Amino acid sequence: MSSSGRVGRPKASSRETLAEAACELFLEKGFEATSIADITTRAGVSRSSFFNYFSSKSDILWAGLDERIATFEERLAAGEVPDASAAVRAQALAVADAFTPDSLALGIVNAQAMGLEDAIEREAALRRSRIARAVAARLVRGGSDRLRAEVAGAAWGGAVLAAIEAWA
Repeated sequence: MSSSGRVGRPKASSRETLAEAACELFLEKGFEATSIADITTRAGVSRSSFFNYFSSKSDILWAGLDERIATFEERLAAGEVPDASAAVRAQALAVADAFTPDSLALGIVNAQAMGLEDAIEREAALRRSRIARAVAARLVRGGSDRLRAEVAGAAWGGAVLAAIEAWA
């Protein structure tokens, strides 16, 4: 017996199992018709286990990218590279570095079949906005005027999400 006292599946296994079960159900029933209870039943985990990993159904699709965006935001806020434009470029490229197929890619490719078109559009807008804010803040700290920084931020946010959609 382990000294940690932890029982059950390893964290990564449960998260992946939930994502796989959700994607299967989204394909079978559609996103809106699939409940969290459906997902947890299919995955063989409790409802509370679901909320240990995700705060909503849509988070299942976006969790991997959200982690990458959080790292992007942290690195831009740290401002380790003096040249703000170079820092933004390097960190934007890092978002896509070693990206592997995941629930988001499956959702993008099968958006119509899963009934995800509206959810993908709504959730993508939130991620574009997060990227835009992080970029604008970094560029302003680097000496850019606010308007140029916000325009560049919007462009980077759009470019990152467009690249992910094209990749999927």
